[in-house]
Order: sequence, then C-alpha cells, then structure tokens
Amino acid sequence: MPAPLAPATIALVKATVPALESHGLTITRRMYERLFENAEIRDLFNQSHHGETGSQPKALAQAVLAYARNIDTLDVLAGAVERIAQKHVALNILPEHYPHVANALLGAIADVLGEAATPEIAAAWGEAYWFLAEILIGREAAIYREQAAKPGGWTGWRHFRVDSVTAESETIRSFVLVPVDSAPVLRHEPGQYLGFLFDLPGHGVLKRNYSISCAPNDRAYRITVKREGRPGEPAGIVSTWLHETVAPGTVLKVAPPAGDFVLDRAGDAPVVLVSGGVGLTPMVSMLETVAATAPGRPLWFVHGALNGRVHALRERVRALTDANPNLRRQVFYAEPAAEDRAGEHYDAAGLITADWLVRHTPHAAATYYLCGPKPFLAALVNGLLRRGVPAERVRYEFFGPADEILEAPLAA
Repeated sequence: MPAPLAPATIALVKATVPALESHGLTITRRMYERLFENAEIRDLFNQSHHGETGSQPKALAQAVLAYARNIDTLDVLAGAVERIAQKHVALNILPEHYPHVANALLGAIADVLGEAATPEIAAAWGEAYWFLAEILIGREAAIYREQAAKPGGWTGWRHFRVDSVTAESETIRSFVLVPVDSAPVLRHEPGQYLGFLFDLPGHGVLKRNYSISCAPNDRAYRITVKREGRPGEPAGIVSTWLHETVAPGTVLKVAPPAGDFVLDRAGDAPVVLVSGGVGLTPMVSMLETVAATAPGRPLWFVHGALNGRVHALRERVRALTDANPNLRRQVFYAEPAAEDRAGEHYDAAGLITADWLVRHTPHAAATYYLCGPKPFLAALVNGLLRRGVPAERVRYEFFGPADEILEAPLAA
C-alpha cells in the first residue's frame, strides 16, 4: 500500500470536483487522443470502446470524478478498483504502461483547464494518480502471480486452437478452445471472461473480452459470441471475423480468466440468474456449475430474448433444468416470431421485470446475478433495490466499460 496522500493534496484534488463535473468528458477524450498518438500504447486497449462505440471516455470521466469525490474515503471505491485491475489483467497491462497514462492524463487536464490547471493542481493530480496506480499495480501483480501458480495457469498470451464452432442462433456462435500445448487449462470461476489479442488484416492489433460459457474444467473453454451490428449499422470487426472466418483449427492468443463477477459457491442459498440476449453466456457457466457440483441448490434461470431466432443455448439450458427439479427456468420473448410456440420455446411474451422477479423468486434469501444490455440492467438492478433486495445480493455484469448503471439516489 502506498504512503497516504498529504492533506494538501487531498484538498486540491477535491477542489477540482466542479471542474471535473463540467469538463471531465472533454478531459478524458483529450487524454485518449494524447495516449493513442503512441501506436504501441493504443494497441493495449480494447478499441471497440473507443472508435466503435466511444463509451470508454465517458466511463473514465465518471471514474476520475468518483476518485476526486472520494479521495479521502477510498474504501468506497474498492469494488471499482478490483474491476479495473481485473480488466487490466485481461489486457495484459504492465507497470511500464502506467507512465504513458500519467503523461496523457496530466497533459489533458492542462489542455482543457488551461490557466486553471495551476502547477499546484498539476502536482496534486500527479501525486493522486500515482497513489492509485501503485494500488492497481500491486493488485495486478498479485493476480498475475495467482494465475500463474494455479494448476493450468499462465501469464501473458497463450495459444489456443479452436476445437469446434457451433451456431447457437442466427446471430450467436460458440467456440470451444483447447490449448495448443495440450497442457491443462486454468479452471475459471463461473462468470469470468477471457482476454483475446487479434491481429487482423486491415485492422491491426485488436483486443476483446468474451465471457466463458461453460463450467470449469481442465481441458477447454467455451465462448459464445454475438455477431455485432444491425442492418444499416457497422458490423463489429472482431465478432464478424469470428463468425465469418474462424473455423476448427484456427489459433487464437488468449489471456487467463479474469473478472470479479463470479458465482459464490461457498453457500447453499438460492441463486437467481437473470440475463438478456447474449448476456446469458456467464449465466450458463454458473448454471452448468451448480448442476454439476451443487444439484441440491435452488436456482432460477430467467432469460429474455427478442425471439427464438436469436435465442442461444436454448436446448442446453432446457436439458439441465429439465433434469433437476431444483433448477427452474423462465424464458421471455420480447417479440415472439410466428414460429415461436408459447409453452414450448418460451414461457411469456414481453420483458423481464423486477416485479416478476420479486413475485416468482425467493427475494428474501436469493442472490441475483444479472447480465445483459445496459437498459436491461438499469431497469432490473434499480428495480430490485427499490423493492428491498439488499445491494450485496444484487450482482451484475455488463459487456463494455463500467459506466453508471445505478440511479443517482441509489448510487450515492
């Protein structure tokens, strides 16, 4: 743990909160512009959160503002720090990368705030940055050591061969990956993801994270990937390549499992898995794990899809839940297609609601795990909290940067 920040530094950083509230997004956009002038540093990042969607600058602006507001009570940011460290490990971020970010951030603050960014302010933010950086570097080093020390573990990028490709729906495919070296793989925690490094012709180096959609085992991982993009919209670069080009035998570079959205396997309390669209991928990993290792544990698998054409892993989930009365499922189709049959392909038309969850699942004892699009999460996470489910029993994951899901009054 680094030495505590000086009181004067804390006061100066907190004094910048109004400026960050007004100009934070401009600062982080400028920071990434500066940072990505270095192509090697640019290649460290998942560019789908920048050029394709632009969501990362917003997420970072919110994180910087939260850091400034809470710099004298950093315990409240422990969860956010852990999520950042896990993301960095999946991207293979190392200590030598941190000075580049420091220079870009401090330069962006000076560019945007101009004369208001006095030497004292710059010095305070430099000290505050390195204080947080040392915490992250220490945590990331610990994760790297833990990953390498476990059976089947490794650090950096390991070569995996695609063993099989399965079309799960019109827009989603599963890829089973086995290591080229034929050695065992690290058993992941149900809910974790893998980091990938791609070098695609015409696009260069790209990094992505994909959730593992199978139970932990020693042989292989399965990822289940939606082809991104809708008619009239740009297609996702990597997901399109995976769907159109990758076949059995293709070799991919893979980082060890990471992520803190994981199933609590220690107890026997009820579990409710709630997913929307391709958000079911970590939930299937959790479902398979409970079915195999804790079949007496009550579990509800609640999934929402647009219709049957895009509903992935339907038969796998059905087989698991039909085989065990402790495992229940409920499927919602927002817009059932003509060929979709109620009672066979889905259970209810419409959207999953917090009211339905409270009425039909044991909300007084269950832990809820949620994953899906941000509007889906915002409605259900906030809905469960408003209906009295304690925050520690509402856990959620979303694909992309960690921008705000909670409503302001609930997040305060």
